Amino acid sequence: MTSYLQGVGVSPAAAAPALGKMKVVDRRVRVSELILRSVICGLALVAALLVATDTQVQEIFTIQKKAKYTDMKSLVFFVVANGIAAAYSLIQILRCIVSMVRGSVLFNKPLAWLIFSGDQLMAYMIVAAIGGAAQSAAFAKLGEPELQWMKVCNMYGKFCNQVGEGIASSVFVCGSMIAVSGISAFSLFRLYGGNKGSKTSAGW
Repeated sequence: MTSYLQGVGVSPAAAAPALGKMKVVDRRVRVSELILRSVICGLALVAALLVATDTQVQEIFTIQKKAKYTDMKSLVFFVVANGIAAAYSLIQILRCIVSMVRGSVLFNKPLAWLIFSGDQLMAYMIVAAIGGAAQSAAFAKLGEPELQWMKVCNMYGKFCNQVGEGIASSVFVCGSMIAVSGISAFSLFRLYGGNKGSKTSAGW
């Protein structure tokens, strides 16, 4: 980090106050990021498990029909998307812990761009998953008289309620992911606040 400041023509004595302030800000950002990513990992896993393990059997005209998430493609995508978000967040949690232990500041622009892009991708994916699952849930709850689609939730109440809990959990994941995207954007674009022609040194 000191070599970075020296590379842009700042003496160690003059750089010390700025360096200390940067470390304080970076640590607060890292703690906030770690908390948010932990929330995302936990709630995304909960959302995926709630929907993936949701089943209900009903007897219709002496025929047993089992409702499960694979009956709706939107719910399959929902489970996969939340599973990916949980795994991605776990990797980022490990990165944050290593960064905090090393006490380093992120000065690596390619890595910052990679994190920013990954966070954006995860946020959009979760939004798409929630939208698809919510639409399917609405049709199951309200039906569609014009197309003669029945209100499935009248027969599979438990199944629908658990899917609703999974969607609600994923909504919190989405909100946290948006906040994390803001943090990664801050971490990226602050690297362009100084000398644009300066070299960067690798760091977490």
